[in-house]
Amino acid sequence: MNFLSLSETNAPLAPQLIEAATRVIRSGCYLRGAETAAFESELRHQCGAGYAVGVSNGLDAIRLIIRAYMQMGRLRHGDAVLVAANTYIATVLPITEFGLVPYFVEPDMETMNFSWKNALDILDANDRKQGNVHNIKAAIVTHLYGTPCWDQEAALLMRDRGIIIIEDNAQAIGAVAAEEGFNGNRLTGNLADAAAFSFYPTKNVGALGDAGAVTTNDKELARTVAALANYGSDRRYHNIYVGYNCRIDEIQAAFIRVKMKTLDSEIAHRQAVAAAYSESIRNPFVVTPKIFSDMVQVWHQYVILVPEHMREGLREWLAANDVATDVHYPDPPYLQPCYASYYRPSDVTPSITLARRCISLPIANIDIFDAGEIAGVINRFTS
Repeated sequence: MNFLSLSETNAPLAPQLIEAATRVIRSGCYLRGAETAAFESELRHQCGAGYAVGVSNGLDAIRLIIRAYMQMGRLRHGDAVLVAANTYIATVLPITEFGLVPYFVEPDMETMNFSWKNALDILDANDRKQGNVHNIKAAIVTHLYGTPCWDQEAALLMRDRGIIIIEDNAQAIGAVAAEEGFNGNRLTGNLADAAAFSFYPTKNVGALGDAGAVTTNDKELARTVAALANYGSDRRYHNIYVGYNCRIDEIQAAFIRVKMKTLDSEIAHRQAVAAAYSESIRNPFVVTPKIFSDMVQVWHQYVILVPEHMREGLREWLAANDVATDVHYPDPPYLQPCYASYYRPSDVTPSITLARRCISLPIANIDIFDAGEIAGVINRFTS
């Protein structure tokens, strides 16, 4: 059983995807056309945001948000940014690219998400320091594996300190938090000041190539992001910023529009598989992810935890029984060679514990019967 088969994922939508591609080809407009405008409108309405800007990928979405806030004078070289210690490295790369300093926030072990309590503790500790301290001016919260990461009270406390909050919504389109965000709703992508989306092919809503987006209710931010993504221009041959070429392709916008129509059914499918796993896995060595009754999780990944010394044995056992697995992610970003100088923990931390114990089970291309079969294989595993 494959961990993920994109051909299988896209096969039921092949006629619509072919029609979308044909429509774009025949239009003769391949960038910044009707498909992009429609995609942006549909994404804006999906999460209730005031503005949406289609961009080239999820990494560029975060890059453009940070650069836009710097252009607007809200962030400056040397400022610090709170960021999840167990996120994918793409969340961190734009921070250091622009001369900002990442402050890695250890996760809550129950949610596996950025811990708001730990973030507030970092802020308080930073306030108490004397001498050379960084000015913490932003936080990027990742809705990891499709579970919303939001604490309204903590977020408001951060806002009172002038901290910008950015959502990394690459894995959680369609998720619903337990509490309202700044904008009065609970949908991820419209909880904070801005949000970055990824439509990488493996995502719950995946393009057939790279694509991303930025959503916000801040008109100035949206305009700045849009200009930066288009060579820094606000109109043709008029460049107000030193910008980039980070635009979404018309054909990817058209493909995503097709896939967006299946979002509700995709979420329901993944929730059913996740529930089947959680009900059927009974191995005492395995910890299943918590299903929260007060939020909507969209299960980009279904991640179990096992004792570190048993992980490779269980993965080999599953592989021998024709079940492929993956690990998201084997090392926290701060343990990557490129970030060795930023943060080196002296003890075992929650992010390292998760990295050493986690296994991702198939979820996208299986049904509840398959989940029961996989659970049975897991239940028969012994150390």
